[in-house]
Amino acid sequence: MPRRIGIGLTFAALAVPNFRTYVSGALVSNIGTWIQRVAQDWLVLQLSGGSAMALGVTTALQFLPALVLGPLGGLAADRFDKRMLLMVTQSWMACSALGLGVLAVTGVASTWHVYLFAVIFGIGTALDAPARQAFVSEIVGPDRLTNAIGLNSSSFNAARLIGPGVAGLIMASAGTGWAILANAASYLAFLVALALLDTGALCRTTPLPRARGQLREGFRYVFARADLMTALGVAFALGTFGMNFQMTNALMVQGEFKMGAQAYGLLGSLMGVGSLLGALIAARRSAAPRLRFVVTAAVFVGAAIVASGLAPNYLWYAALLPVIGLAILLALTAANMFIQTSVEPQVRGRVMALYLTVLMGGTPIGAPLLGWLAELMGPRAPLVGGGVLQLATIGVVVLLARRRAAAPGVPTAGAADRLIDEPVNTDERG
Repeated sequence: MPRRIGIGLTFAALAVPNFRTYVSGALVSNIGTWIQRVAQDWLVLQLSGGSAMALGVTTALQFLPALVLGPLGGLAADRFDKRMLLMVTQSWMACSALGLGVLAVTGVASTWHVYLFAVIFGIGTALDAPARQAFVSEIVGPDRLTNAIGLNSSSFNAARLIGPGVAGLIMASAGTGWAILANAASYLAFLVALALLDTGALCRTTPLPRARGQLREGFRYVFARADLMTALGVAFALGTFGMNFQMTNALMVQGEFKMGAQAYGLLGSLMGVGSLLGALIAARRSAAPRLRFVVTAAVFVGAAIVASGLAPNYLWYAALLPVIGLAILLALTAANMFIQTSVEPQVRGRVMALYLTVLMGGTPIGAPLLGWLAELMGPRAPLVGGGVLQLATIGVVVLLARRRAAAPGVPTAGAADRLIDEPVNTDERG
């Protein structure tokens, strides 16, 4: 009996028909996304003669729009119908994948083409991600939101488990371009799922009326709360220095272990094993996690990344990736749950946009820096250096947050020594 109860808790949100439809379409689309991530990085290495810097620039360009457009995407999510907004952004990204795939298949792609389409794809992602995060609450309602966030992460990471391996097979048998075209086709599944949703069963949030200063209002809401600033700071540290594995895996496989595309794809799938397990563990939560847990999990990630950079061979490196994937998912899902369950519905899109901005927007800083480290000191340097920088950043974030919490007039009342230890109080609003 306890086992059945546990299973029921893990998959509770799947009792909602709309969520079953949504997560099924998202799974297919996410598999395609992971196929393209692997294929795009491998394509850059092929076109640039194995340049780590080119790989870092590509990653930076893809995430740069999130830094610039992320807050606007959050405002759009609060102001417009999220379902219709997602249909537009998903179509945009499908067309960008189609364009790059055609160039690669026909043999005319060059490095600058990949740079261009990385920016185009990143624009779609920057506008899409806040709406996707906030739309989950409209599909399942507040009672199942924590579980739905975990299952949504499970879908993404089940795709991470499947996608890289499939990418390796497609690239080895048909070529890199066909793998990218497979991603373009995968968006159709998500678009169909969005079209099939029962709109009458959605728990819609009242759209935000157009007014001046709404973007600044979202910033003020976050900056007034030390707990949210801590969660965002941890996300920044992870996104900037700890989540560049598409780049670092490629560099380690090609530059350190002297292996090929299938070995590279396998690493992504192995990391997906840990990520999927972490997401399923997170889905069992019935309440938002403590902020201390978010910080502790992120610290463990940094230490594990340093250890992976010191791995003596491919097998040891591969064995560490599931552990890192598990820790990253526990940290990020906990941060996501903490934020979503502690903010007002009317500002959720803008707050989640800031979360995604710091999570993805730090990549344009971290990826070129780590690519430069690889050029200067070898493939292991981005892992060892990135892990150390992540740990240092988390330390600074926690120190500043403690001082912020202790300052007079901060809405998140409580002494600084309780900031990282207390569960969120959803009755306290910034």
